[in-house]
Amino acid sequence: MALIGIETSCDETAIAVYDGQRGLLAHVLHSQARMHAEYGGVVPELAARDHVVRLVALTREALNRADLAAKDIEAIAYTAGPGLIGALLTGGSFAAGIATALDVPLIPVHHLEGHLLAPMLETPAPEFPFLALLVSGGHTMLVHVRGVGRYEILGESLDDAAGEAFDKAAKRLNLPYPGGPELARLAEQGKPGRFRFARPMTDRPGFDFSFSGLKTAFGLALPADADEQTRADLAWAFEDAVTDTLAIKCRRALETTGLTRLVVAGGVGANRRLRSRLQDYASANNVALYFPRPEFCTDNAAMIAYAGWCRRHEAAATIPSRARWPLDELSPAH
Repeated sequence: MALIGIETSCDETAIAVYDGQRGLLAHVLHSQARMHAEYGGVVPELAARDHVVRLVALTREALNRADLAAKDIEAIAYTAGPGLIGALLTGGSFAAGIATALDVPLIPVHHLEGHLLAPMLETPAPEFPFLALLVSGGHTMLVHVRGVGRYEILGESLDDAAGEAFDKAAKRLNLPYPGGPELARLAEQGKPGRFRFARPMTDRPGFDFSFSGLKTAFGLALPADADEQTRADLAWAFEDAVTDTLAIKCRRALETTGLTRLVVAGGVGANRRLRSRLQDYASANNVALYFPRPEFCTDNAAMIAYAGWCRRHEAAATIPSRARWPLDELSPAH
């Protein structure tokens, strides 16, 4: 089966083509980051409108790169949620239009399932079961993944997600949007030891996270007249606290469950310090560690296309789109 994957959950418009035998044939993406930078964050109405503008051209480009015609497509997969409802409806309507025109199945995909399965596009791909750290701007959770649709959430953020905390700290530093990568770049100039922040919720049992207090502590530590070195030192300490907290919880979950495979997915998975921390632990403890390639850590259509292929027997009769959609509501793939 060759299918198209469509991603429009937030501010990336992405199209991919996946084939069950030949694998990923093409993936293209347009980021709206420059447009939203003026506002310091994503403006939902602008995001939805820009998806309308980009979808047709990106679909044509993906088909050209895959060397396929529309008649070769056997299904359409699209992000049905969670995400910005206007953006989701735009992508869902477009997907339904193509599916109707081609008379092929329409397959709704859970955005977070796409992230969890993104490492399956790499070589080697992880085998089930594995522990997944799903860490992005909107979500931070540890998931025991036993198979496609067989997910047990072990812990999640009780307030801000790690990526959201990065973005808000970056905003306090007057860094450009998107703030997380900018804060990481500033932290490279920082000196360790001058500041130190707590590792929240690591002194109690369990796998849940909390980053709102850390974000507040950062704001209180930032002087109004901070010079460039102070800003860099604070960025270093903040990044160190967030990534150390994530690593501590991963170690705890691996040791508790006995799992020996760890998948890191989501945009914060591209953070170099987090990767280094987890790689050091994995090497010392015989844990196999898997990351998607950097462009598949952030929102993309390749993961949606692959997840759609995994659920190719679950066509929808309507166009479901859900701004909120708990991951543990999913059922195993048929």
